[in-house]
Amino acid sequence: MIPQNQYLRSKILFQQYPDIKKAFDLVQSLRNIFNQAKSIKIAYTRLAQWYNQVEKSGFKAFNTVANSIYNNYRSILNYFNNRSTNAAAESFNAKIKAFRAQFRGVKNVEFFLFRLTNIFA
Repeated sequence: MIPQNQYLRSKILFQQYPDIKKAFDLVQSLRNIFNQAKSIKIAYTRLAQWYNQVEKSGFKAFNTVANSIYNNYRSILNYFNNRSTNAAAESFNAKIKAFRAQFRGVKNVEFFLFRLTNIFA
């Protein structure tokens, strides 16, 4: 629930700047797809509708997200199979990259893998 004073500020902001309201609604509708869609078919339909809304809105800032969804919709829709992501794997990959960067590259792959298993396993 939004606190009353925050609600009033956003209402004033949206009245003064209707484009911000449109952008906010686009963000919220995308968020709602992932929070509320119960099946791949429903999610697919709603993502397509959201994509059309973005095209009609004329907001160039949303084009990157819309194009990513358009180009990767099959992978994105896999989320709705069991509502899981590959965030853990991405996080682990980021840790490996940071670890590798800390030592400015890898010369001895075997030793690098040994250190990785000791630190992250």
